[in-house]
Order: sequence, then C-alpha cells, then structure tokens
Amino acid sequence: MPTFLAFKNGKLVHSIRGADVQLLTKGIQSLASEVAATSEDSSEAATLAAGDSGSNWLGGAVPKGYEDVSDQIDIKGIDLLNFDNEIASGRVLFEDSKPSGLATQGGEKGKAKADQVTPDWVESDTDEQLMIFMPFQSFLKIHSLQITSLPPTTGEEQEDAPMRPKTLKLYINRPHVIGFEEADDIGPTQTVVLDPRDWDEKTGTAKVELRFVKFQHVSSLVIFCVDCDGDGEKIRLDRIRIFGEAGEKRAVGKLEKIGDEQGE
Repeated sequence: MPTFLAFKNGKLVHSIRGADVQLLTKGIQSLASEVAATSEDSSEAATLAAGDSGSNWLGGAVPKGYEDVSDQIDIKGIDLLNFDNEIASGRVLFEDSKPSGLATQGGEKGKAKADQVTPDWVESDTDEQLMIFMPFQSFLKIHSLQITSLPPTTGEEQEDAPMRPKTLKLYINRPHVIGFEEADDIGPTQTVVLDPRDWDEKTGTAKVELRFVKFQHVSSLVIFCVDCDGDGEKIRLDRIRIFGEAGEKRAVGKLEKIGDEQGE
C-alpha cells in the first residue's frame, strides 16, 4: 500500500497510508499551516493532525518486514493494577513524545531538569509487581515489543529508586485486566526474562522478542511485570511500543475472550 511520510528536522511527524486524496490534501494543508506558524507549540500541534498513523519516538529500530502498530491500542480501554496514580496514568506509556527521562539523566544538570518536568512514566505502587492491560482496535499479529525504562540515576536514595522490570509474563485475548492471584493460575502465552545487557544504554529500551506463532489474531495483551532487576521495591516504565501487523478492525468495547476450549 502506498505510504506518504513527512519529516521535520529529520523526525517523522506525519504518515498517510493509502492513495486517499482527501487525506493527502488535509495532510499538506496541515504542513503548510506549520510553516506559517510562529509558535513552536502550535507548529507541533499542526503536524500531528489527522493521518498520523504511528508513534513518533521509538527506542530502537523497527523490525524488518513489520511496522509499529502501537496506534492500534484502544487508549480508553487501558487498565493497570498496582500503579501509583499520583504520578501518571497508563496512557503516558503510549505517548508519541520522547520520554522526559532521557533529558533528565546525568549529574546535577539532569537533576535540575527532573525537578521541573511533569512525570510521563508509570511506577508500581505497593511493591514491584505491575499489571498492564491493553485492548486493540484491530486484530494484531505481534512480532515484538519495545519496553523503555529510565530509572533515575541521581537525586534519590538507592533503596527508594524504582527499577527496571526483569521478568515479564504475557497473556493474550483476555476480556479485561487480570488479578495477580488469577495470573498465577493462568499459564502465560510467553514468559520473558530480561538481562541487564538487553537494555540499550542511550534509550533505556529493551527489545522483547516474541514467539510469533503464538501471537496471531490478538485482540488484547496483558503484560505482567513480575519482579524488578535489582533490590528496589518498585518498577518504572516510560514507554511501550508494539510491532507486527494489523488485521481486520474489531468492534471496540466488544472484546471476545478466546479460550483453548469451548466455553472458556
């Protein structure tokens, strides 16, 4: 399918799929408005007009033969368990923007910046476990994930600082978020253990390879962060990106549970 991409300062800001004349016209008008704008904020808003089909910031390369399908997440249906809602909501995990944690790391200068930013990350609340439920607008074939975690390196006592996740359990096609006790009784679709070497030093992102054959026709995904990589008592997540293929659209709000046997 033909795809039209627009870049600003080397950054992808606009993507239009398909030979849709009206959508292309709207996209060009949006870009023209950006050129004429005098405010950087209004310019950024113009470039994100209708037709942007994916996430702008990525923590790593897009897998060959696949695409970023994070835009297929039904943002309104996201649900989290054991997260600190005084920091930020789960929606920040899928924002297009670059994580603020990348700009606030490093020495006293980074600490000063950290004191000024609005939190755009998620932390677990009472312990290190965190449950994330995300329904999709289309049935997906999921190839891999990118998990970004940027724990603070300065300005906090080590025992109080949140840590990166270590063990992830993934579940597909659940009708809603699952409880922690329920997760222990359900066999995960896949369990992933992240090694410290899996995290990119520059972006704080780990690539999670999935058993592609098990992640076909996926209507929802649950990520269970079981424990953290260290002695901390909390987990921090900054961004999540999903890569694969988008299939047929599904009726949002009518999530069907797909079990192994009839009646499940």
